[in-house]
Amino acid sequence: MKQLTCPVNGLRDIDEFQYLGPRRATSAQDASAVVCHVFYVENPIGPMVEWWRHRPSNTVFLAERHTATDAVLRTWLPGEEDLLHV
Repeated sequence: MKQLTCPVNGLRDIDEFQYLGPRRATSAQDASAVVCHVFYVENPIGPMVEWWRHRPSNTVFLAERHTATDAVLRTWLPGEEDLLHV
């Protein structure tokens, strides 16, 4: 079974997680920009940062996943971006 590392709870089976979507660079206040981003943005091959939630603990975090290999490169809690030096 595929597994994902929760930054708080460690390595867990993927069925404990909920995918919340990609991290957006657009403001939610600009509806037209959000629509363009969701429906018209290209799907690039390579690393992509996504929001995930560990359902049992309700921990929301970010994961960097490679879209071609589906490999998760790293996971971290929101606000820890400045602490990561990858």
